[in-house]
Amino acid sequence: MGTRCALLLAAAAALLTGCQASGGAEGSDARTSVASRPSGHGEVFLAVDECSSRGRTGFSEVPCTSERAAARVLARHHGEAGQGPSCPARTDFVLHISESRPAKDEDGDGAVPRGHACMRNLEPPHPGDPGGGGGPRTVVGDCVYSAGRREVRETACDGSGERTPEYRVASAVRSRARCGPATALYVTLGGSRPVGCAEPVRAATSSPS
Repeated sequence: MGTRCALLLAAAAALLTGCQASGGAEGSDARTSVASRPSGHGEVFLAVDECSSRGRTGFSEVPCTSERAAARVLARHHGEAGQGPSCPARTDFVLHISESRPAKDEDGDGAVPRGHACMRNLEPPHPGDPGGGGGPRTVVGDCVYSAGRREVRETACDGSGERTPEYRVASAVRSRARCGPATALYVTLGGSRPVGCAEPVRAATSSPS
């Protein structure tokens, strides 16, 4: 499953709560929980621009030139995702890193603090790209479908996902009043332009390029 977002039909009166990330073991979805497995590469475990492998037992830090390298760190934050800065828009998935006691650590005290790393796959697919059907954030260009209970979930715009896209986020604005007349629902995006104006897929794709 991809990112879940609360929705509001355009005719309703108030905007609901924002996006929440859903779990996924292969990294194609928004969140993946792992225990840190330091390998001695770099002073900080999975620092920005460092790479990780992906295996059955979890993720390990490896040189980006390694054949095992599968994803690169775009941003690294302490604490839980959602409690600090947002991951970059191109993030494919989030690694949640638990404490461990490696030989090398960030400040020499023998422990890696809990935190999370915003990851991007080195090779396609990139579910975090606009229309990709996943990632921890909903952005302009993403497609969603109704999941019931006034909630939507992301799906690939090209129809390759498990669910057919019903709406496409056409723009991000500061308030609902700035959405265009074709808007069928509002999706909470967060950031400085928190309102996503979503149009029915047919209307959004049939406009002249």
